[in-house]
Amino acid sequence: MNKVILMGRLTRDPEVSSSTSGTTFARFSIAVDRRFKREGQADADFFNCTSFGKQAEFVEKYIKKGTKVVVTGRLENNNYTNKEGQKVYDVRIMVEEIEFAESKNASSEGSYNSGASSQGSSNGGNDFLNIPDGLVEELPFS
Repeated sequence: MNKVILMGRLTRDPEVSSSTSGTTFARFSIAVDRRFKREGQADADFFNCTSFGKQAEFVEKYIKKGTKVVVTGRLENNNYTNKEGQKVYDVRIMVEEIEFAESKNASSEGSYNSGASSQGSSNGGNDFLNIPDGLVEELPFS
C-alpha cells in the first residue's frame, strides 16, 4: 500500500501548467512541522506535491503561499540523470485529495483562534458563550 497523509502550509504559490496533451497540472511544496524537535535540526520537512486536472485548477484558484492544507496521496520516485550525468533522486507526492486545514479567517490571522477569542471577548476570557438569563427556556436542547 502506498498512502501518504500530510498537513502543512504551502511554501510558495503553486506553479500551474498544461501538458502537451492539454492536461492541467499544479506543482507546489508544503512545509510540515516536526512533532519533536532536536536542537540544531530543522523544525519542518518540505515535500513536493503534484495535482492534476480539476484538482490542479482548484489549487490554482483557491490555494496560495501560506495556506494550510491536508494532502492525501501516494509517493512516487522521479529519479533521473541530469545534463551533467549526475543521478538525481526526487520523491514527489502525487495528490489524490486536498482540503483546507483551517478557515480563511484563521489563515489570514495566522492562528487557530477565532477573531472573538483572539481579541479578548466579553465572556471573561473563556471560550464559552454567555447566554442571557431568560433565553435558556427557549433553547431546544435545555
